[in-house]
Amino acid sequence: MRVVVKVGGSLLGDGTRLRGVLAGLADGDEGPCIVVPGGGPDADAVRAAQRDEGFSDAEAHRRALDAMSSTASRFRAIEPRLAPTRSPWDGVATETALVWDPAALRGGHPDIPETWDVTSDSLALWLAARMRAPACLVVKSVDAAPGLDAEALSSSGLVDAAFPAFARCFPGSIAIRGPGRTVPIQRRRAA
Repeated sequence: MRVVVKVGGSLLGDGTRLRGVLAGLADGDEGPCIVVPGGGPDADAVRAAQRDEGFSDAEAHRRALDAMSSTASRFRAIEPRLAPTRSPWDGVATETALVWDPAALRGGHPDIPETWDVTSDSLALWLAARMRAPACLVVKSVDAAPGLDAEALSSSGLVDAAFPAFARCFPGSIAIRGPGRTVPIQRRRAA
């Protein structure tokens, strides 16, 4: 079973760390994995274009998926051992580290709202749940405070607004890795 590892597009601004993260994933540091790329500066450009041009959130969502596809290509250029995939649940060799191109979601999916509430963070959890992955690791350019749950992380702006709902649907472990530490996400206890 593959672990899902979301690598933030913001790491494109720290080439040394990004190369190390991608090489480690290709070397198998997290075991068999699939990398979910963040949108990075291309997603920021979509936000700016939406403000300037006034297109819908659904169109912005599709353009943000394109930004993730672009980041996937950049990740592969940095670490060629990452094999590209648009359908990670299809039969790809288990030992291969993959990088996901989410282009197939451009047509929409009933489980994924097409708003800015859903970014690559939530898409990583959606993919992890769909693949029945044992874990989802979210690699960020900043550290998360220990002891937080998904709701607190979302309120702080470290993850998107939909992250808590997607986290509730994913039974595996979730952690945030910043440059200094890896922090497990706390699960809320049922009342």
